[in-house]
Amino acid sequence: MANIAFLGLGVMGFPMAGHLAANGHQVTVYNRSAAKADTWIKRHEGKRAATPAAAAKGAEFVMACVGNDDDLRSICLGEDGAFAGMKPGSVFVDHTTVSAAVTRELASLAAGQGVDFVDAPVSGGQAGAENGVLSVMCGGDTAAYTRAEPVIAAYAKICRRLGDSGAGQLTKMCNQIAIAGLVQGLAESLHFAEKAGLSISDVVEVISQGAAGSWQMANRAKTMEEDRFDFGFAVDWMRKDLGICLDTANDTGASLPVTALVDQFYKDVQKLGGARWDTSSLIARLRNLG
Repeated sequence: MANIAFLGLGVMGFPMAGHLAANGHQVTVYNRSAAKADTWIKRHEGKRAATPAAAAKGAEFVMACVGNDDDLRSICLGEDGAFAGMKPGSVFVDHTTVSAAVTRELASLAAGQGVDFVDAPVSGGQAGAENGVLSVMCGGDTAAYTRAEPVIAAYAKICRRLGDSGAGQLTKMCNQIAIAGLVQGLAESLHFAEKAGLSISDVVEVISQGAAGSWQMANRAKTMEEDRFDFGFAVDWMRKDLGICLDTANDTGASLPVTALVDQFYKDVQKLGGARWDTSSLIARLRNLG
C-alpha cells in the first residue's frame, strides 16, 4: 500500500480520496477549506495537512482534483506548494480538468526536481466518483503511468494512457465536446416531445432502445422532464471546460461550431440563475424561450 497525499476535496475529490483510504492506502488530505478536510477525516482513516507541501512530504503519490489552471498552479508552486514537499521519484497525478498548456508547464517544472507528472482528468461525474467507476484519461511518461495506474484503480472503471504530457487533457476535451452536443440534442428532443403533446417517458422508453440511446438519455431524461438539475457537474464548470476546448481548437485549427453554440446556450442558462445547475439544464433554456 502506498503513502498518498490528496489535494482538493470537492464533490469529486472527497469520494476519490475515500476510495484510496478504503483500499488500505495511507492518505493525507489537504483542502483549502479546513472544515471539509475535518469532515473527511471523521469519515475515513487518514490525516489532514495544513498546506499542500505538508501533505506531499514523504508521499509516493500526490493526487490533485481542484478547479482550474490557477487553482492547480496555486497548490503546486511556491514554498507551500506540493512540489516543495515532494521527493525525487514521486509521482504527481492531476485529476483536474485544465488546459494542456498548464499541464506541460507544470510537468516540466516537476521534472526539473525529479518528480513525475501524470495528467489524469476524469469523466463520470459525482456518481462515478462516489461509486468508484470513473473513466480516467492519462498523459505522461509510460513508466510513471504504470506506477500510478494501480493507485488510480481504486476509483476507476477504466484508466488508459493516451500519450505524452497533455494527452489526458486533450482527451478530456474530446469528452466534453461530445457531451455538449449530446445534451443539447437530448434537450431539444424532449422539448419537441413536450410541445407535440407526447409523453416524454413513453418517448424515451422507445427511442432509448434504438440508435438515439445514450448515457445522458438513460440517466438524465427523467430528471430533465421533472426540471431537476442538481446532479453534480455544474454549468459554471462546463463553461470553463468548453472555454478550454475552444481555445485549444483555435490553436490547433479544429472546427467546433456546435461546441461554440452550446457554450453560448450554457451562458443563457447562467443568466437564468442556473450557474450551479447541472449540465442537463439546457432544457430549461428551451422552456424559457417558450
